[in-house]
Amino acid sequence: MNTFTLDLGSVVQLTDEQFFQLCQIHQDYRFERTTKGELVIMSPTGGETSSRNASLTAQLWVWNAQARLGKVFDSSGGFKLPNGADRSPDAAWVKQERWEALTPEQRQKFPPLCPDFVVELRSPSDSLKPIREKMQEYVDNGTQLGWLIDPEMNQVEVYRPNRAVEVLQSPQTLTGEDILPGFVLDVEAVLTPDH
Repeated sequence: MNTFTLDLGSVVQLTDEQFFQLCQIHQDYRFERTTKGELVIMSPTGGETSSRNASLTAQLWVWNAQARLGKVFDSSGGFKLPNGADRSPDAAWVKQERWEALTPEQRQKFPPLCPDFVVELRSPSDSLKPIREKMQEYVDNGTQLGWLIDPEMNQVEVYRPNRAVEVLQSPQTLTGEDILPGFVLDVEAVLTPDH
């Protein structure tokens, strides 16, 4: 996936509505916006990354359909974080009561909240530093559990508030801990698209 960052801050400040409309008009791209107003443009992913992401989201969705504890979001969903950034994790989950506290209009656009749980899946062309910074941004804005899955290095970085990042080498499974009770991700199914 190719990523480009445009610093529009000195030229124009997009309102939330203008940013939302830009995303709607150009649906072949994924857009994010940093706290500084920089526009991050991401092209669609390749086949393997897309398949991995589908496995990840499907497993999360199946668990949530049974647990009925919240809402699951795929990589096309965006969130307006408390720090002002607009981010789109590869998979996300929000507790039901937090989702229900939003107005219908807030649900239709980019929900003004940080997901309770996020996952970022590293693509072959992704640099680790920006993804790690984004993971920390999620935690700083309210995420309770985050996973950075790196198929190339066959490892997962686990992010939690007020704790050092935990690095797991070749894990078979990951648990949702007390954030997603009973959720167990089959990591092999994510890392091996043909699984």
